[in-house]
Amino acid sequence: MELKAGLRLRSTTGSTEVIVVRAADGDVDLRCGGAPMVGFDAAAAAAAAAASTGESGAGALLGKRYVDAGGTLEVLCTKAGGGPLSIGETPLLVKETKPLPSSD
Repeated sequence: MELKAGLRLRSTTGSTEVIVVRAADGDVDLRCGGAPMVGFDAAAAAAAAAASTGESGAGALLGKRYVDAGGTLEVLCTKAGGGPLSIGETPLLVKETKPLPSSD
């Protein structure tokens, strides 16, 4: 799937929803719980509601940003759910927050 910044996606295996913050070039196989994520529209909502909720692994956390190892893709989790986020079989990593400078 061709991703672009601002694109909203949802999981077909659970309740996870994300927004693409930074998109990688070309087609990206973004998955949640091992199943491809789909666009955020009425057909996707029906598919998500009908999908089984059997999820494996740690779930996505609300408000966390997830990045690939190269830093070319970044997504923001807008609705928490089960199943890990990944590109194909490679899991996405939680983006570390930058420490604020001291106010001394």
